[in-house]
Amino acid sequence: MHDWYTLGVVAIVIIAVVVAIVRFRLNPVIALAFGAAGIGLLTGLGPVDTVTTMTQGFGDVMMEAGLLIAWGVLIGAMLNEMGAITRLVDALLRLFGRRGVAYALGLSFGTYLQTIFVDVMIVIAAPLARRIAPRIGRHGTGVMGIAFAVGLEAGIVLMVPGFAAVALAGLLGVPLGVMLICGFIVVVPTVAITIFVMSLAFRLGFWKPESDEKAVVEDPEADPAPAEPEPPRRARGPRIDRTRTGTVRTSIGGVPRGYVDTAERTATEPPLLLLFAPMLSALALIAAQAVLSIIDVEVAVMQFLGNPVIALLLAVVATGGIGRYAVGTQRMEKAIVKGFQDGGQIFVLTGIGGSLAAVIAEGDLGAILQGYFQATTFAPLLVVWIMAAVLHVAVGSVSLSAITAAGVIAPAAATMGMNPVLIALAAGAGALFCIHVTSNTFWLLQSFLGQSVRGALKTVTVGVSFASVVALAMTLLLAVFL
Repeated sequence: MHDWYTLGVVAIVIIAVVVAIVRFRLNPVIALAFGAAGIGLLTGLGPVDTVTTMTQGFGDVMMEAGLLIAWGVLIGAMLNEMGAITRLVDALLRLFGRRGVAYALGLSFGTYLQTIFVDVMIVIAAPLARRIAPRIGRHGTGVMGIAFAVGLEAGIVLMVPGFAAVALAGLLGVPLGVMLICGFIVVVPTVAITIFVMSLAFRLGFWKPESDEKAVVEDPEADPAPAEPEPPRRARGPRIDRTRTGTVRTSIGGVPRGYVDTAERTATEPPLLLLFAPMLSALALIAAQAVLSIIDVEVAVMQFLGNPVIALLLAVVATGGIGRYAVGTQRMEKAIVKGFQDGGQIFVLTGIGGSLAAVIAEGDLGAILQGYFQATTFAPLLVVWIMAAVLHVAVGSVSLSAITAAGVIAPAAATMGMNPVLIALAAGAGALFCIHVTSNTFWLLQSFLGQSVRGALKTVTVGVSFASVVALAMTLLLAVFL
């Protein structure tokens, strides 16, 4: 077949998938499945081979990433049930103060907190962010918006254990430890530079509270932000408060009504570091084994414990054990069930992305793209970034656009001698470009952080688009050394 025919078929099918998702509200999983089947049939793969290739592609990706995504989902669900995120945000404020808390939050969201779903993270952490914002200054709401938007979105596609980053690694055959280290190298400067530049722009007048902020829409199911405890003082009469178990008790004198004894409330709670210790230990094991592999050192124990499947499995077991002590067995079992329910579409979306990549790989597109991209290492990275950016503008899904772009370019990456981790990072960076009104995250950040639509366009759309460009620059810089 002619090159123009193969390229045309893939382009038309991708456009059709976008239209089906955006215009006709077809589920992305179904749309991508039809897209993969259409490419196979129209490029001469044949009915039987098309189905076989789709099935094999689905299985290959799930073999690489399925268990990892499952473990990450379960860890996140259990941490959420234990209230770990609320406590963490409060601790970051006390530790880093008003000037450093935005960076601490953004980097936390972008690195080790990626097991928590974005929607859940926003709902449970937004009340505390609103409490922090006035302490930062007139532009505090905008700075918090940037920290949330950039940290959460960049972490999804660039940093293990973000589920899209895990999916990209599986699609492109990138060892998860390598994806973890390289993603960390890209994410940290991307988040820090973006928060710094946007905060400076806000201080110079880009953020206008009178037009960029509005009343907050509270989630009826979300717990309210904890009130600042008042210092004890003399008072008459009884006080009534509720303990962690919900029982009512009274006492005489000493403190005003409504005051919660924070020390007493947290006396039975495990230390915050203990709650996150299993997940942080797992990431450390994965990174350590990746470093040993890079320097060609074989340690049998580390090859086992540092394997991502084993490391994260151990983290699941340890987090569950801590959770049973902290909140009880019943709540932990409920969290696990909820995690599997929420993670269902993630599994299928990841797998169907593998089907699309496998069908494309069976055709001539890999060889065609290889011919176009052999001139320089940077050209294909830029093309991947542009492809993912265009898909995201059209579809409104960061993870879907990154996975689709990586699936299209994967056949060429395998034959050009290019390190596939660069393709994964370029796809993730492009998928961050221009998050706007088609994204559910846009509206969640707008509502729960007290921003107007105009304010959300500044923090989410402009801020994350700037982060997209910075992430591309970091990826191109990394390409010099890989």
